[in-house]
Amino acid sequence: MSISVRDVAKRFGTFTALGGVSLTIPEGELLALLGPSGSGKTTLLRIIAGLEHPDSGTVLLENDDVTHQTAKSRNVGFVFQHYALFRHMTVFENVAFGLRVRKWVNGDVRGRVEELLKLVRLDGLGHRYPSELSGGQRQRVALARALAARPRVLLLDEPFGALDAKVRAELRVWLRRLHEEYPVTTIFVTHDQEEAFEVADRVVIMNHGKIEQTGTPAEVFEKPANAFVMDFLGQANLFHGGVRDGKAVVGELEFDCPDYAGLTFGPANIYIRPHELDLASAPNGEQSLEAKVMHVAPAGSVTRVSVRIANRESPVSVELSPQRFAELGVCKGDIVYVTPRRVRVFTDNYVI
Repeated sequence: MSISVRDVAKRFGTFTALGGVSLTIPEGELLALLGPSGSGKTTLLRIIAGLEHPDSGTVLLENDDVTHQTAKSRNVGFVFQHYALFRHMTVFENVAFGLRVRKWVNGDVRGRVEELLKLVRLDGLGHRYPSELSGGQRQRVALARALAARPRVLLLDEPFGALDAKVRAELRVWLRRLHEEYPVTTIFVTHDQEEAFEVADRVVIMNHGKIEQTGTPAEVFEKPANAFVMDFLGQANLFHGGVRDGKAVVGELEFDCPDYAGLTFGPANIYIRPHELDLASAPNGEQSLEAKVMHVAPAGSVTRVSVRIANRESPVSVELSPQRFAELGVCKGDIVYVTPRRVRVFTDNYVI
């Protein structure tokens, strides 16, 4: 079941939650809505579910205009952050609840619930109550309940937000596997970049009720559409500089920037991700900035080095492989030379 949102707008009093959003989700896709708090992610999800109605615009499931239909008539599965399970009901009855409301016959209810409990790896636990389950298990019960009536679309609002980091990581892997086994068109809301990138086929970056960029995780990370997306997706070191005749200028450094060849001069924000910087213990002929090592933090697959560059207020973060860090042998207080391997440049009038 494909989903189409066409020029949807929604206001709450004087606050614009959505400002004319359009989006198409193909059948069977797992899409993540990613953005900061207040960006409009949950409002868009609730409008697709029928829990909110837009002030203007259209929502279609396949070719069916459901803009003014109730949530019940849309047959959409919805999973909330805090499970919303019935505490007085067993796991079996929680999953069966929606089927009984829809007047499924008892034999069909039992077969369907047992099928779903096996699908979410909870077979044998149907007799337990929610209080007897872990947080991760309760969230899987909520997912089974949402899938029970074979919804056309599955919507998840921060589904793992109430769980600790280890359980979140486990459930991300599980959700991806579940989607491959049961590929219902799915949208989930998150503010966690790692979660979105690990689970989703495609990511929509939202801010202030607008879509800033849509693409695969690799596309939005490697080719951010603007400075907001660049800054939002992962850590990045920001340098204030300029562009001049096809060059990005940071202090005494210049980098080729052919998309700005026609711009005589203009201020620019220049972003460099920590893993796109290298260090040297002495000048080696490459363009570099002299810096002092302030802190070293080994972190598994990378070693994070914080350095201070003269005339720059905030420290610069550099990520090195453990092997590269061992080769350098630098310590806190050492003088090093920072070399950018890649820069991304954004101006008020131009975007790369």
